[in-house]
Amino acid sequence: MRAAAIDLGAVRVGVAVADELGMLAHPRPPLSGRDAGRLVEALNELAVAEGIDIFVVGLPRRLDGKEGREARAARLIAARLAERTRCRVELVDERFSTHEAERRLTEQGLAGRERRARIDSASAAVLLQSWLDSRSLGSQSGA
Repeated sequence: MRAAAIDLGAVRVGVAVADELGMLAHPRPPLSGRDAGRLVEALNELAVAEGIDIFVVGLPRRLDGKEGREARAARLIAARLAERTRCRVELVDERFSTHEAERRLTEQGLAGRERRARIDSASAAVLLQSWLDSRSLGSQSGA
């Protein structure tokens, strides 16, 4: 099973794709988030090109766990993505993924403009890696 994650934003959408073994998340260039229809089409093209079976979509929640306008938009995109691609779509709490991505990019020595250009897809990679790790741990505990 091949997975991809998206970190939705109004301007840019971060994208990450798992390797063929489903062990490591790799960031990809971000997509435009300005047009939902074009975004869904671009993700459909990615699914076909990369053999994606499942999309992990970041669900933005407030610190108190409640959902706001951005979460409703994420649910709408997730539904459109599932309908268009026929892939399984999972919504995953994305709280702190951007903070973690920022920390990692800073540790790599990236600053300012370069870090901002990579933050969306780095955030998607953090989200996907967490999802991949949780699946791996779940399959190990069931053995």
